[in-house]
Amino acid sequence: MKLAFSTLGVPGLPLSDVLRLADAHGYHGVELRAHPEEPVHPGIGAGERADVAAGFKAAGVEVLGLAGYARVAAPGDDEPVLAEIRALLDLARDLGAPYIRVFPGGAPDQRPEDADATAARRLGTAAEYAADVGVRILLETHDSHRTGAEAIRVLGLVGHRHVGSLWDVMHTWLGGEQPSESYAALSPFLGYVQVKDIASADDTTPLPLGAGVLPLAECVEVLSRHGWDGWLCWEYEKRWYEAAAPLPDLLGAGHDHLARLLNESA
Repeated sequence: MKLAFSTLGVPGLPLSDVLRLADAHGYHGVELRAHPEEPVHPGIGAGERADVAAGFKAAGVEVLGLAGYARVAAPGDDEPVLAEIRALLDLARDLGAPYIRVFPGGAPDQRPEDADATAARRLGTAAEYAADVGVRILLETHDSHRTGAEAIRVLGLVGHRHVGSLWDVMHTWLGGEQPSESYAALSPFLGYVQVKDIASADDTTPLPLGAGVLPLAECVEVLSRHGWDGWLCWEYEKRWYEAAAPLPDLLGAGHDHLARLLNESA
C-alpha cells in the first residue's frame, strides 16, 4: 500500500512546503483539499494548473485526489451540484489526479430512499463526464451515509466503474460498523482509504496515529488479508480543530506507525 496525507492538516500551506514535507517523511502522495481557502481549487487558471502538475512531477509525489465538497444527496436542483462535480473533474484531469471526493450530504428531514435516489441520479449523470476525462468520483462514507452499508445503497444504484467509494475509517466506526463489515460492503467500489485517530466518539479532535481509539490495525489487517494494494491517506482535520497539534511535527511518526501496521499485517 502507498501512503499519502491530506492538506486539510496543513491549511493554506504553500504547495512547495507541502511537497517538501511529503518528500522528507516518505509519503508517496498528497490529497489536495480543493477549496478556495487553499492554493489549489477549481478557480485557478490553466497556467497555475500546469505549474502545480509540474511541481508534483518534479518532486516525485503523486496527486492522489481532490477533496471536494459537492453534496450529491442534498435537496435542490441537480445542475449546481453537477456543475461543481464537473469543475472538480476538470481540475483533477489537469493535475493528473485519479480521484475526486464528494460527500453524500443528505438532509435530516429527507427520507433515506429519496436521498439515495437523488445521489444515485446525480452520480450516474456525472459518471459519463468522469469517464470522458479519465477520473473516478468517490463517495465518502460521511454525514448522511457514514457507513459502508449506507454508502452501497447509493453505489449499487449507480453501477458505473467511474463512481466508487472513499472509506473514511472514523465515520464507519462512529456508525457502528466493524472494519470487516465496512470492507465487505465497500470493497467492490473502493478507491482509497482515509485513516485518522481520535480520542473518543464524543471527542473527535485529531490525534497522532495510534494515540486514539480508532481500529487502524484492524483496518490495515483486513485490507492486507484481502490483498488490497491501494492508498492509505492520513486525513488530519487541523482545519476544524485549531488547538490540535501541528501536523508537520507528526508526519514522521505517522508514517512510521502506518509502516509498522503494514509490516505486522503482511
